[in-house]
Amino acid sequence: MKVSVVIPAYNAMSYLPQAVNSLLQQTFTDFEVLIVDDGSSDNTAVWASRLHDPRFKLISQPNQGAGAARNTGVKNAQGDYVAFLDADDFWAPTKLAKQVQRLDHQPEVGLVHTWITYANPDGSLSDRVMKTAGEGHIWTQVVVYNPLRCGSTPMVRRECFKEVGYFDLSLKYAEDWDMWIRIARKYAFAVIHEPLTYYRLHPFNKSKNYEGQLKSFCQILDKAFKSPPPQSSHLKSRCYARAHLHAAWRAYSSNAYERANTLMFQAIGYDKHLLLHGNCLHLLLKLSAIHLPLLKLPIEVLIFLRYRLLGGKTLY
Repeated sequence: MKVSVVIPAYNAMSYLPQAVNSLLQQTFTDFEVLIVDDGSSDNTAVWASRLHDPRFKLISQPNQGAGAARNTGVKNAQGDYVAFLDADDFWAPTKLAKQVQRLDHQPEVGLVHTWITYANPDGSLSDRVMKTAGEGHIWTQVVVYNPLRCGSTPMVRRECFKEVGYFDLSLKYAEDWDMWIRIARKYAFAVIHEPLTYYRLHPFNKSKNYEGQLKSFCQILDKAFKSPPPQSSHLKSRCYARAHLHAAWRAYSSNAYERANTLMFQAIGYDKHLLLHGNCLHLLLKLSAIHLPLLKLPIEVLIFLRYRLLGGKTLY
């Protein structure tokens, strides 16, 4: 068996059939599919049990969360490689074939991911493509910001889990990012420059919970910097700054402007050089149009910001 596909499924009947259909259309066929029903109360388990293809296996367990479902899948996997597919996402027909080819020919690579196309709630594809980066030994990149961006994009050598362990069940969010950080510490990454993963955006994406995400982000970074690779400790403040900026944008998108304002200043407090980042400047300007948060900034930051907005011109 070459590939084990793990699908964590919780009340997934609105989307699971499209995910399964994308597997049936794969040009690479030497795979098994482990659908882990995580205590669903809808028809997920019944529907999955009626799939006639012998490559599909249903595993049912009490509700424990996506990380526990992924762990169950990995522990039961028989393939050399493990690919993860969230029940609300789906794949292009050549995804497995191209990832297998990469892992077969690059033994130093532990994880290979792909570019991403955003899908609409009804499963139709949008014209938005995320061209993710991240190749080689990139722990210092992965710890600053998750380059995978979607849990349905990676294929991982099964031996990686024997080396780094399973998904951390103490994390409520971003347990996949924590795993990629741990894998990146020991293995090289590769990326296929094609949008082979289709990431569905819908109202129930748990990534909208910015407070929960930020708490998990900080837990992950605490773990990562307990024993960072040599000469990487200087990244710590930058990582916490980026985590808080991410949460600030999520808060802004949820119309929680005061909270977005607070999180943004916390981000700048961790690393004032974040003001060099276009995303921070953009959020500053958006919030300033609402309630002039710039008035609360320390004078040295105001001077630096003015310098940036003037394009680096002399101020005096």
